[in-house]
Amino acid sequence: MLRGLYSAASGMITQQRKHDTITNNIANLNTPGFKGVQTVSRSFPEMLMSIVREQSDMPEPRQVGWLHFGVLPEENIPVFQQGDLQETRNPFDFALVSDLQVPGVMFDAGGKAITEDGQRIYQPQAFFTVLTADGEPRYTRNGKFTIGQDGRLITGEGYTVAGADGQPILLVDPDDGNRPLNIKVSADGQVLDAETDQPLANLLITRVEFPQLLVREGQGLYRVGDGVDAGVRPIDPLDPNDRIAIKQGYYERSNIDPTQSVVDMMSALRAYEANQKVVQTYDRSLEKAVNEVGRV
Repeated sequence: MLRGLYSAASGMITQQRKHDTITNNIANLNTPGFKGVQTVSRSFPEMLMSIVREQSDMPEPRQVGWLHFGVLPEENIPVFQQGDLQETRNPFDFALVSDLQVPGVMFDAGGKAITEDGQRIYQPQAFFTVLTADGEPRYTRNGKFTIGQDGRLITGEGYTVAGADGQPILLVDPDDGNRPLNIKVSADGQVLDAETDQPLANLLITRVEFPQLLVREGQGLYRVGDGVDAGVRPIDPLDPNDRIAIKQGYYERSNIDPTQSVVDMMSALRAYEANQKVVQTYDRSLEKAVNEVGRV
């Protein structure tokens, strides 16, 4: 009987984890470039029960059936679907639109595909590349940039936006270091002087072959974990599979669907309450077994 109590308790823990994940998604509904997270659950390994032979003349053990041990939240998987674009008309706001392809693979609307041998793969994703204070690369879809005091193109948190050469992008008038230049950005990420059409720099757009291996750091940043090969490389404008477009004066909104999130949150709450009632039922049964049956 206690096994059922433990199964119901594990269900409560799993639904609580789902509820917390959905709540975090809703809290970041208006965060530019935010990518939602889904909690994936799986059951504990099942055990095949059978009757053990007590005498040598008995036939082979007779199978009774499968015994389940509850469920557990296995992992949180980021969802890298494209978010809607919001127009701002700010020349330093950039939205990254990507539809990266893998030859011979067709991805569904959720960015997943199943190969012929049953293997699930995820669609590669493109990111802006920024640099931390230590010069370490980080990846983000938040393209709301600004100009720092030294003329560097930076994020709202102060991280340096990297150019194609891995160096900071300077956008100030060489004759007047205090005046930022008027710029325009082409679809492939080339930054031009809006008045002279002179090339100034190229945004470093990075392709990540296995985005589910990225580690979320907060503030919309991702990094590659230690010893992990996520297939990181710069976008190749000549590669037909590297389909990207930069839209200046826009930023990408979060890809959270608020209606679906509320539905999922209510479903998790109902499942939590159902498991809670199971625990209460077991508690009353144990109480009767101790206080009433035990007196007989």
